[in-house]
Amino acid sequence: MKFSRTFITTCIVIYVLFSCERTPLTNNMNYVALNPINADTSAGNWLPILLTNAGEIPMTSPISVNSPDYKLELLEIKSWQNNISSSEQATIDYWSVGVVLRWNEIMRELVAKYNLPPYQNPDGTYPIPNASNPLAYPFFPFANPPYAARAYAYLSTAQYDALVAAYHFKNIHKRPRPSSTDPTVKELIPVPKDYSYPSEEAVAAGASAAILTLMFPGEQEYIQQKLTECKNYRIMAGANTRSDVEAGANLGKSVAAKFINRARTDRAGKAVGTPTDWANFITNAQNKGEIPWISQESPKRPPMLPLFGKTMGFLIDTTEVINGRPSPPPSTSSDQFKKELEEVLYYSQNATRERIKIVHFWGDGAGTYTPPGHWNAIACRDFIELQMSEVRWARNLALLNMSLFDAAICCWDAKYHYFNPRPSQMDPNCKTLTGLPNFPAYTSGHSTFSGAAATILGHINAKRSVDYQNMANEASVSRLYGAIHYRSDIEVGMQMGKAIGKKAIMRAKTDGAE
Repeated sequence: MKFSRTFITTCIVIYVLFSCERTPLTNNMNYVALNPINADTSAGNWLPILLTNAGEIPMTSPISVNSPDYKLELLEIKSWQNNISSSEQATIDYWSVGVVLRWNEIMRELVAKYNLPPYQNPDGTYPIPNASNPLAYPFFPFANPPYAARAYAYLSTAQYDALVAAYHFKNIHKRPRPSSTDPTVKELIPVPKDYSYPSEEAVAAGASAAILTLMFPGEQEYIQQKLTECKNYRIMAGANTRSDVEAGANLGKSVAAKFINRARTDRAGKAVGTPTDWANFITNAQNKGEIPWISQESPKRPPMLPLFGKTMGFLIDTTEVINGRPSPPPSTSSDQFKKELEEVLYYSQNATRERIKIVHFWGDGAGTYTPPGHWNAIACRDFIELQMSEVRWARNLALLNMSLFDAAICCWDAKYHYFNPRPSQMDPNCKTLTGLPNFPAYTSGHSTFSGAAATILGHINAKRSVDYQNMANEASVSRLYGAIHYRSDIEVGMQMGKAIGKKAIMRAKTDGAE
């Protein structure tokens, strides 16, 4: 059966509205201006991720605070502050809660906007988003969960390395804050009493804008608008001069270039595979005596990113992915498989209000910021209360998102190695309570993502570790309640995720930030 594009769009909008009621959207939070408990002034000594050292990318020395040009920069601040409009004040209020946080939100917003599977062609085939022509339908990218996990990871890691570099140079150049050189400059936001050049907020913004432009090339105008806002906010607020922010943005962009070069060679661009690859998955499963996964969409849609398991992650290399691959799921001809299928059927036919609520809260399907985005939202909600420095925000989100990215790689490797069918394929009476993903069942992506996220977040924010694990358990079992995963999918997925989260903890213990 074919549906009109209008019908599908309407269904997606309804789904998004329904999901948003249950998702911890950050625009419902009680934001306050970031005022770090610890300025982390020694962060220039922390271990970067891609940079060989914090000073790898050179910076020019700032102009003297006694120079005429610097005095003109102070005048720019004061002239702006003499007549701040309501929209300019709104800009200050928006960005002052934290630049790393705001760019994370922008990334989630764009992931949700582009997380819409392409509609079929008249001949029943499906078009593929094209990075070289991002404004043509289907728009590039289709921000599915693996793509989203990768995007969040590159954003956070680039921010982190850029900020480590920024703190390194701040302690070299030791330029005072504007108000220290001119007491008539007002600080309209909390400003740590460390050094001003380069602006760490502008560094994070420059890195973020560069990564977002790579991931969402059709959004360049919007991204540049946000970058300009972020830089101007620091000047209007009296926190930095023009040369502080321009130097910072340039440094951030230069650091991001290293991550962009890596992204272009991490093999994610080949993850779509070919019809030959898709046929080989079926043949391999049949040769093992198993029933292979088949798309349940009409017309049948090619599998989602079948070669994503070959992508180069941050915490686990390709050899480790293969060597750490989980044992096979129960054979489709085994009594254990029959037992697990019966359990799925039970939940499908005996839904309760509480289970339905759990299914939809953790659904994170089309039109949402995906399961990795959901865990980013949870992390950001809790990090706000911790009042961390920008560099610690970036470091903690980098640990989280490297875990989620590698979780996607390991999970997708297992999915296409085993090519296990979904419950509704094996028994049409298993009616799903949420959208049915277009890829094999074993292991559960939600479980793998959640196991990884809960493990590293429990290390970062130990007082919430039990809560994170409870959330992960609920996210995992929601896929069984929704009748789209078997018990073995969610249990093994959770084990995989925890193992990846422990890899992130190992890095956290040696990066110099603890």
